Amino acid sequence: MLCTADLKQRDSASVPRKIGGREEEGTRDMPVVLCFGDSNTHGTMPIRQLGRSERHPHGSRWPDVMAEALDGGTQVIAEGLPGRTTVHDDPVDGGCRNGIAVLPALLHSHKPLDLMVVLLGTNDLKSRFSVNAYEIARSVERICLLARAEGVVADLMIVAPVPVTESGLLDNTFAGAEARQAGLADHLRETADRMATGFVDAGQHIAVSPVDGVHWEADAHRKFGAVMAKAVAARLAL
Repeated sequence: MLCTADLKQRDSASVPRKIGGREEEGTRDMPVVLCFGDSNTHGTMPIRQLGRSERHPHGSRWPDVMAEALDGGTQVIAEGLPGRTTVHDDPVDGGCRNGIAVLPALLHSHKPLDLMVVLLGTNDLKSRFSVNAYEIARSVERICLLARAEGVVADLMIVAPVPVTESGLLDNTFAGAEARQAGLADHLRETADRMATGFVDAGQHIAVSPVDGVHWEADAHRKFGAVMAKAVAARLAL
């Protein structure tokens, strides 16, 4: 049984929030943002040697930069897995890289969430998956629909990936990607409009490294983190 003091303490820490269109009571101290992405959310450095993967230091990856720019008033959870796809099992690299398959567990691990940022689609451009930009956008839409169905996310933001280039050490892996990605940002913007989510086109702000044509240099992480801080602050009305 709770004593009166316990009840007062619980009530004072309980803040209503919109989850799945309803008000939900939960103990809150700050907004929570989940960044659901791939190696560029993980902070993988441009690959200079096949078989060797390095990571940008903590604090310099874009989710960390964003969190700092939000003055520490927002909990930012970086959930980035190198090689993560939207909805595809990877027959070559394996490793549970199918994003939609792991999403429910991640959502319920970090619930309740005020915002989920979805930055996926780059790895879908690998030649092994043979999908086009429209199909990638549809896959991102599936992820957003599932997130809403789980009932633990208040809002969503779709980020169009930075266009890849067929250059450097990953050119064979992404053979034909430049053609397949044509129109991806437009398709994702239409998805965001239809689903009433936030939207950012990352390719309007930064570019991939010519070292491997996929990953971002440190200055791109810093710039994009600042861009996302403004977008998230506006979306959450901070």
